[in-house]
Amino acid sequence: MTHPPALLSTDNINLKFKLYEGVAHVLKDVSLEVYPHEHVAVVGESGCGKSVTLRVILGLLDRRRAQISGTVHFQGRALNDADYRELRGQDITMIFQDPMASLNPTFTIGDQLRSVLARTGVQRRAEQDSRVQQALRSVSIADPERVMAAYPFQLSGGLNQRVLITMALLSRPKLVLADEPGTALDVTVQKQTLALMEALVREEGAAILLITHNLGVVREFAHRVYVMYAGMIVEEGTTDELFNDPKHPYTQALLASVPRLSGDALPTGIDGTVPDYTNPPDGCRFHPRCPHARAACHQDVPQVQLSPTHRVNCVLYAELPAQEAAHG
Repeated sequence: MTHPPALLSTDNINLKFKLYEGVAHVLKDVSLEVYPHEHVAVVGESGCGKSVTLRVILGLLDRRRAQISGTVHFQGRALNDADYRELRGQDITMIFQDPMASLNPTFTIGDQLRSVLARTGVQRRAEQDSRVQQALRSVSIADPERVMAAYPFQLSGGLNQRVLITMALLSRPKLVLADEPGTALDVTVQKQTLALMEALVREEGAAILLITHNLGVVREFAHRVYVMYAGMIVEEGTTDELFNDPKHPYTQALLASVPRLSGDALPTGIDGTVPDYTNPPDGCRFHPRCPHARAACHQDVPQVQLSPTHRVNCVLYAELPAQEAAHG
């Protein structure tokens, strides 16, 4: 399969935090790609490093505490601090999971949305109001004037989440980063919010990198999926490959933990917990919890190409011939 050049790529990102207890190695050799107009998901348990990956991509971490190595490329250009400031809120935007923590409580919704347009060069108040009202209607807000005049605390969680989606898309970005959008809302509103976000992102022609632990959302929403465990990418592939032919023991366990409406199989939990990042296991970080662990798992983790779109980081498949690994 031939791709256009990647819109976003990260190359061997490593992230360490200086803590009182020692140095936490939170991300290890994280490499991923998002292509134009593509919907990509990163999945894994809570505490696996998904959200902090987005913060590295956006350059939001305090360099006094965070040690970052590796490179983030956007449209083929390696990003520096000045690039991050230029791109944030314009070519790259973000939807955070908690709308009340993301919106400024001291400004009206209208003021916050107008400021987005002002940063893109739209200065006339009448044009700002017209575009904001149109954008709010596109997220099924029937009375945009009332919402623009309100403060975040005067609106429901669902309305504030729609405001965040509006804010992320007002600048017509090339890439939207979405960190568990709608998680703070009830299940029905969350599903409506995600469907709305997907439709609008598709309409705008933007790509999206979605962080989630909801595998049902991933199956409906994503073209490709990265599976992350304890700060490492363990498997990547198309949505069909990951759901229909998972290879890494962690991916298999993650899928087995999801309840199903059909069939007799009951969901099974994953024994153990995510390791302490100040003292992570050598080699594959999943091996202390893995039912297939062996001595080689304590060494460097091989990346095995199973198909043009499917890769797994696991010694189980490095030991097999390529054809057998792909079908094993």
